[in-house]
Amino acid sequence: MAITLVNPSGLPEIGAYHQVSIATGSKLVFLAGQVAWDAQGATVGEGDLAAQVEQCYLNIGTALAEVGGSFDDVAKITVYVVDWTPDKMPLFLEGVARAAAKVGATPVPPGTLLGVAALDVPEYLVEVEATAILD
Repeated sequence: MAITLVNPSGLPEIGAYHQVSIATGSKLVFLAGQVAWDAQGATVGEGDLAAQVEQCYLNIGTALAEVGGSFDDVAKITVYVVDWTPDKMPLFLEGVARAAAKVGATPVPPGTLLGVAALDVPEYLVEVEATAILD
């Protein structure tokens, strides 16, 4: 495994992600931002943040599997949520948990969550991009 996740002493331990990832692999994998679409390009979970988060993470899992990776190889995740407010965190975490149950891993590398005004398609509520390191 090319990624070691760390929560340094002196920084708060956040359940939703780790503060640091140490990458030792040799192949960088940059995933395009994934939105809530299925393999045919149809929107999944219109109006449902948890369902869209779940689909975004499942799409990341699919992309990683195609190149021989998994969530264990993710060094950093960036999440963009339309009209973000802190009261949406339970729905966000529900979507992550549902995806984790399906892929058999909890994707908790260092991450950034940003509130945005809109994404490129109005029905998308969230977009998730990832950077992975493979041996």
